[in-house]
Amino acid sequence: MNYKFKTRPYAHQLKALEMSWNKEVYAYFMEMGTGKSKVLLDNISMLYDRGKINGALIVAPKGVYKNWYDSEIPEHLVDHIEKKTVLWQANITKLQQKNLDTLFKTGTDLHILCMNVEALSTKKGVEFARKFLMSHQTLFAVDESTTIKNPKAKRTKNIISLSTLGKYRRILTGSPVTKSPLDLFTQCYFLDPFLLDHASYYSFRTRYAVMRTANFNGRSVQIVVGYHNLEELTERLKAFSYRVLNLPPKTFMKRIIQLTPEQKRVYQQMKQTALAELNGKMVTTATVLVQLMRLHQITCGHFKADDGTTQEIKNNRIEELMDVLEEVHGKVVIWAQYRYDIETIVEHIEKRFGDNSVVTYYGDTTEEERRKAIKAIQGDKSKIRFLVGTTQTGGYGITLTGASTMIYYSNGYDLEKRQQSEARIDRIGQKHPMTYIDLIAEDTIDEKIVKALRKKVNIANEIMGEELKQWI
Repeated sequence: MNYKFKTRPYAHQLKALEMSWNKEVYAYFMEMGTGKSKVLLDNISMLYDRGKINGALIVAPKGVYKNWYDSEIPEHLVDHIEKKTVLWQANITKLQQKNLDTLFKTGTDLHILCMNVEALSTKKGVEFARKFLMSHQTLFAVDESTTIKNPKAKRTKNIISLSTLGKYRRILTGSPVTKSPLDLFTQCYFLDPFLLDHASYYSFRTRYAVMRTANFNGRSVQIVVGYHNLEELTERLKAFSYRVLNLPPKTFMKRIIQLTPEQKRVYQQMKQTALAELNGKMVTTATVLVQLMRLHQITCGHFKADDGTTQEIKNNRIEELMDVLEEVHGKVVIWAQYRYDIETIVEHIEKRFGDNSVVTYYGDTTEEERRKAIKAIQGDKSKIRFLVGTTQTGGYGITLTGASTMIYYSNGYDLEKRQQSEARIDRIGQKHPMTYIDLIAEDTIDEKIVKALRKKVNIANEIMGEELKQWI
């Protein structure tokens, strides 16, 4: 390929491009951390340079799509391409409408629209996507394509109905099969209805699933009890996909969360209160940390009322965590700062993955329960997949190498606790590459906390009065 990369590709990224760049449809089945975003952007650049496309629609989950706009496109799309890049937002202001309108101005620019997959459940989102696709020669990509695995979901139906308007189509995911091989059908149908040689989900299910009739409350239903012909399915996938599993030893990722309107209101109120309390005063480290904690709790979806009770605030953080857990394989360690969050996480995990899927490791966990929790995570035959705890309790001295994914639902301010907690899965006995994922509420102290910790700043000791004003 006669193409000058902006960022140097790894061998597996180069191979993915060589296999796919000029294909009308292709699937990048590349694990988290292997750089599938870069591959897609280089693919877009190549097609644009050759006059094949002048538009790109990138659809991604709500915690990911803004990262395309803020980080991936600026970092990897080659500089010589003049581009108009716009981020879709549900609440369209006059400024946002002006930005959206630039996508339809004529010229030689590459037009890029980044949308969250939930927008394709709405009439407004679908109509705008349709107008964009029909206005350009477009590459249409779905990142984390398991978000369209459910054939009955409104967004799946809408995205598939729009798919043929894309001259080129791509799907990206590290885990195309999250629960069963049947997850593949609508993902591949988006690319091309004929790829798997099945016109409907039901004929696909008949071919690859073993069905049994069961009776529930006098009603006869078909349920899946197993799978067959999977070697045949694997061979079919090879014709239009590239699978990458060779992860780097450590990968650090972030998932962006937007505050709900209620959170924004409470956050702004607390921010003004904190600034008023700090105005012109000499403050102690303890006072600073209290102000940080109050704001931080709001980003997590709760706050302490004047009467001492914890009040819940509608938020998107727990849903984002559940989305991440659906995407990752194997066992996972989840750290949270607050008891309230741990209880919320456990409740949602048990509801989604079953009662015997999670253990805890925090102040309320007894010594006996802690020993059992470690044994469960370390055991190959254990059904336990998730350990939820605090870095204060679980971040020191224990080995959790049975897990290779670590998620920070919320972060503390102590650098030592962060580093020690990361090391729980990075020890002798770890057989797999490790992935660390931070959940970050956009435009809040969340962003600054993670940035500071990754720069090795001990927030607990180094942020004082004037610095705190800049933070909040």
